[in-house]
Amino acid sequence: MYRQSSWLCGSCQWWRTHYPTGVCDYCHRERWVADQGACRLCLEQARILQEPGRALDLAGSNRHGQQLFFANMQIQRHRTRRLAPEPRKPKNKWKTPGGWNRPGPAPESFTATEWVQPALIEVEPDPELVRQRSLIENSKLTRYCAVIVREHAEHFGWSKRQRNDVVRSLRLLQTLRDSPTAKIRASDVLQLPRYDGNIISTIDVLDAAGLLIEDRPRPIETYFATKTAALPERMRAELETWLSVMLDGATTAPRQRSRDPLTVKVHVQAIVPAVTAWADAGHQSLAEISAAQVHDALPESGNPRALMERGLRSLFKTLKARKLIFANPMRGMKGTRLNATVPMPLDTALIRQELNSPNPAVALAVALVAFHALTAKQVCHLLLTDIVDGRLSLDGRSIPLADPVRERLARWLDHRATKWPNTRNPHLLIHTRSAPRLMAASSYFPWMHSTIRAQALREDRILAEVHATGGDARRISDLFGLGIGSTNRYLDTLEHPDLATERPEVP
Repeated sequence: MYRQSSWLCGSCQWWRTHYPTGVCDYCHRERWVADQGACRLCLEQARILQEPGRALDLAGSNRHGQQLFFANMQIQRHRTRRLAPEPRKPKNKWKTPGGWNRPGPAPESFTATEWVQPALIEVEPDPELVRQRSLIENSKLTRYCAVIVREHAEHFGWSKRQRNDVVRSLRLLQTLRDSPTAKIRASDVLQLPRYDGNIISTIDVLDAAGLLIEDRPRPIETYFATKTAALPERMRAELETWLSVMLDGATTAPRQRSRDPLTVKVHVQAIVPAVTAWADAGHQSLAEISAAQVHDALPESGNPRALMERGLRSLFKTLKARKLIFANPMRGMKGTRLNATVPMPLDTALIRQELNSPNPAVALAVALVAFHALTAKQVCHLLLTDIVDGRLSLDGRSIPLADPVRERLARWLDHRATKWPNTRNPHLLIHTRSAPRLMAASSYFPWMHSTIRAQALREDRILAEVHATGGDARRISDLFGLGIGSTNRYLDTLEHPDLATERPEVP
């Protein structure tokens, strides 16, 4: 035991985070007391002297002294044999005993409502008082979720620490929420880190229990709120209307399909400088903007001008269709074409270096893209069942994997089985956060640990195929799933002076 751990062993540190302080009924010390009214030392003494088939005798076991034991050592004891209970059939699937060292069976049912009594005065809770109160919390919610937590822990291979974090988080939520029977908002779960609580796994349990109200803002909504916080209220309301139509679409005339959040983010990023400039000039609404003001706000040329034109055209078209502005200032204005980029090959030595990366996830991802030109999104969504007998099934195609890819695949599977032996995640690439769940890893994984971008590596692979086939457009389109425009972009590099030399092959 050390000073930095408050002279407590690991078990006692866990004990004090799960039980309140009080006076032990048997040794009369002021310690952290469990439900039986005993401290950890008295409880361990009773377990040592417990007879087979008998209940714990806390008073008798601690009457003549206590046996101390070494701290931070895993004591292997033979489990005391219990008397077999009479077999009985449970009334429903939730009727199971136990639940977080709390007495009594789990409740047969739990009825939650979305109605909440509004608070008269909002008071920020004291974190320390919340922690102390959560230690003695024992409600129907926590007992109802105990079975679901246990099932999730067994199904997804949770560690004891993760399971205890979820248990403690549920107690904190029960302590913090205003009504004992109300459902829990996901936005309230996001506040748990200030009390050392868990977020993602707790949300998964509440969702499985049917007690979650999903009200978390999408990342694009958070980004939009940050960019438009300083705008006038009316102008911000008009932008929010446009954002809602772009993200969710419109089912009433004029109808409109929803757009990809990444496309919406590009539009927001492009129009923010112009909208901010109009707000600084004293405008309160976008209905006051004229075509001349739009022309003055546009950049001189290049991609910034083209992107701003597209964003403003989408914005004013939507507002005009919703009758929030009188006229569309972008009507009749000619658009600027985006500057076309020329795909360039990568350094072969750099690709070879990443193929031999000590990180098995990086080596496998680079091999999949370098040899088979997969996109980053396809790599992160690959399932274990997509690869059978050395062949990859992708979008209706059967791709025989190259030998270097098979070698790195075997190394990654060995690493995955060693580090996460109990994971049920069906995806091929997983990390610490996704292993105990069923979700896919982010498209940035594992490229955040690599010096190569997935898109640049894919372009290098397509360029190699273009030069190897002499520009067979049909073969390039079928092999990589490209359209006519994208295929022509690569075929134009055949006459490029910097790409006319012969390319070395990647071993």
